[in-house]
Amino acid sequence: MTWLVVAILTVVLVGVLLAFVVRNTRTRPATEPFAAEPEDRPVAAVVVNPTKVDADTREVVTALCVEAGWAEPLWLETTVEDPGPGQTADAVGREVDVVMACGGDGTVRAVAEALAGTGVALGLLPAGTGNLLARTLECPLDLPTATRVALSGDDRVIDIGRVRVDGGDEEHAFLVMAGTGFDADVMGNTPEALKARVGPLAYVFAGLRAMRGRRTRVTITLDGGPPLRRRSRTVLVGNSGTLLGGLVLMPEALVDDGVLDVVNLAPKGIPGWIAVAARVISRRRRGHSRVEHWTAREVVIVAGDPQASQIDGDPIGDATEMRIRVDPGALVVRVPERSPAAEETPPGAPGVGPARAHHRVTAFTPRGDHMIMEVA
Repeated sequence: MTWLVVAILTVVLVGVLLAFVVRNTRTRPATEPFAAEPEDRPVAAVVVNPTKVDADTREVVTALCVEAGWAEPLWLETTVEDPGPGQTADAVGREVDVVMACGGDGTVRAVAEALAGTGVALGLLPAGTGNLLARTLECPLDLPTATRVALSGDDRVIDIGRVRVDGGDEEHAFLVMAGTGFDADVMGNTPEALKARVGPLAYVFAGLRAMRGRRTRVTITLDGGPPLRRRSRTVLVGNSGTLLGGLVLMPEALVDDGVLDVVNLAPKGIPGWIAVAARVISRRRRGHSRVEHWTAREVVIVAGDPQASQIDGDPIGDATEMRIRVDPGALVVRVPERSPAAEETPPGAPGVGPARAHHRVTAFTPRGDHMIMEVA
């Protein structure tokens, strides 16, 4: 009889175990064997300018995140009162893995300013007219491809510029260019409605109207050196030399070389502007006699009269003084995998020669000949 008792107890025990397994199978959802638990999935934040995106933008970005194995992204919309820094700080505080800036150059700049120094990568979802940083870093401009790059691209460390206006307490960051004069006039006098209707062509119309303006006296100081007194239509300080339409104003400018490129343009009248434009389009060093280039780590521009000023294409009003410095390696940006931009080794890294000479002066004679002087 002992064997019978053992057999009955075994059957009962097996039945209990089977019931337990069936019960848990019914109550627990099926999961993929190698799928990450929801709390382990990487998380992206999207800081978005709601006036720049389509109605389905959020749906598209969310679907691509989930498809790539990421959690649904945090969706943080900018406002007039807070164009991006507050939302970005919130995202960093939540320990997200990447912050995507979805909007125009102003939104990108606001997000980058808050991310600088944090080590959190910036992803670019271009939705503006210029999209200059995305073009400089050869990032895609269409939303699906840009989102995939932001999720799985390579990280590139770049410099940013910082500018203080008229002795103010606050420094503003810029990624591409800051300047005063003609360039800022064009940016400030281009209607948003026209940009929405014709795109970058709107800047051409504004530029043609502004060409007849007068030159003004400026003083430019590079790295604390002797002041350079000039007449100018526009002074531009660039972290990148790329303009709209792929034009390159500063051919040797690099976003990770630890210096800023400076250009003073002083054409006189329409013929002068035509000569300058031809030089920019051709990317030649030979050209108009009133074009000068320098590089420096710190730049001070003082105008004889208040001049229209801009940062990354956003007008900031009239200014008499702009103090600008480079902040080397301050920002991490997500770029396409194995792109030349991602593979470049920053100048001055181990095994690589020193960074470019931070003073490069190009002086043109009236005949178009030029001299280049480099000072370490």
